[in-house]
Amino acid sequence: MTRSEVPTVPLHGYPELPTEEMIRRVAAFRARMAMRRTVRDYSDRPVPRQVIEEAILAAGTAPNGANLQPWHFEAVACAETKRKIREAAEAEEREFYGRRAPPEWLEALAPLGTDPEKPFLETAPWLIAIFERRYGLRDDGSRVKHYYVGESVGIATGMLITALHHAGLATLTHTPSPMGFLTRILERPENERPFLLLVTGYPAEGAEVPEAASRKKGLDEIASFRL
Repeated sequence: MTRSEVPTVPLHGYPELPTEEMIRRVAAFRARMAMRRTVRDYSDRPVPRQVIEEAILAAGTAPNGANLQPWHFEAVACAETKRKIREAAEAEEREFYGRRAPPEWLEALAPLGTDPEKPFLETAPWLIAIFERRYGLRDDGSRVKHYYVGESVGIATGMLITALHHAGLATLTHTPSPMGFLTRILERPENERPFLLLVTGYPAEGAEVPEAASRKKGLDEIASFRL
């Protein structure tokens, strides 16, 4: 099918703005995002399900390979399930910190003060387990190849984090390795693989973050312009 034969709909949502307004908007957004921090101390205050639903729907608008949307978001508020996830995650983390992690990795983590204990996995009101769908399944059981799965799910995850931060919630990206326990505990199908466990909720009163995490690289360190 050629491009001229593809069914289309009108493009909406791109009003042309004066340059000054563009700069104001993007600068305000940058300032808001510059306040984002990875938080490890959470309040157990409930967060309405609708907030999580809207954030996931925002993530679902992410660009992705062939528009096959190769992701699944499992939002967990059940206390018993969160307990099981914490126990399994901490078991993997003890192996990581005690045996698997090379010295240079532990040295890089030292300024952040991380360790195998993950109480936030139970305290935070929501855990969002993000799975990448390596392939789809037709009704007859045959497989549908998915393209650029890691890139697609990574973009969607970034948009999810941004949406939650925009809503006033804190997040933490947790990646114990391996994460197969998420597939088992959450009973996900074999065509899905755990990508990341996202913790979200309100920060605990008086929460603090490592000073080292507040230091971000400047524009000249992360970008170059060819004019």
